[in-house]
Amino acid sequence: MESFVEHLRFLEKMALRLRIDLLRMLHNSKSGHLGGSLSVIEMMVAVYYGQLPRGPVLKYDPAKPGSEEQDYFVLSKGHASPAWYVTLADLEFFPKDELMDFRQVNSLLQAYPSKKIPGIVLSTGGPAYGLAAAVGLAMSLKADRIPNHLFCLAGDGELQDGQFWEAAMLANQYKLDNLTVLIDWNGLQMDGALRSVVGIEPIADKLEAFGWKSIPVIDGHNFEDLLIGLERALETQRRPSALICRTIKGKGVVFAENKPSYHAEVLSDEEMSEALPKLEAQLEAFESADQSANQPV
Repeated sequence: MESFVEHLRFLEKMALRLRIDLLRMLHNSKSGHLGGSLSVIEMMVAVYYGQLPRGPVLKYDPAKPGSEEQDYFVLSKGHASPAWYVTLADLEFFPKDELMDFRQVNSLLQAYPSKKIPGIVLSTGGPAYGLAAAVGLAMSLKADRIPNHLFCLAGDGELQDGQFWEAAMLANQYKLDNLTVLIDWNGLQMDGALRSVVGIEPIADKLEAFGWKSIPVIDGHNFEDLLIGLERALETQRRPSALICRTIKGKGVVFAENKPSYHAEVLSDEEMSEALPKLEAQLEAFESADQSANQPV
């Protein structure tokens, strides 16, 4: 049986693999949102691959996408779709070859998530629209006494929109403890720092005032922190939960980290030749260490 430490290592390796797939996909298409996609990779991995004492964080079956027996995931931060696509492809919701057609004419994978894609139940795009739709879905599940859980990933910039707070009020009104929101708090948007555009702090106090369970995650790239936060959220009763995850925009590509200029940019050939080998070397080091640990003494 896999230990907790071994599980954390597995998640770390998976994050590296998905970052590599993401860079290749965006570089091939010459289009896409790099910075905000890289900042959510660990959250995606924690939800889709994470295991808790109670079982998997998110219950799903790629062979039966959309089954009522499964949990739900909604990406309110629609422009981070590349991170979701590489995750769904790795889990075989659709062939991995589809990644190379990202944003191409007639491609399955367009800029924003569509429910035409296996594994996606709600089309999203506009800021905070995904959370509003997720609240509606969570209300429906409650009304029908269906025990499935719903996870929604939102960007911090969405907290600048009134629709976010309208949905937050409604979620509290109906005591939606079947809803967990993960907030990607990287502090940057296309125009620069959030605080220089429209400040959103203090996020935790505001959510608590709106009746939510606020769960700070000091490092949104640390799997132990994320899994502990998700466990706390799933234990919460009679109110919705939000993990406020501190992240780094462009995480994993050192020269792009914390730079708004990479919000909607992809890497040049030269930048790709610098970034990709470093990630591949990190993954190879992980795999070599694991092989050595498994060698008989």
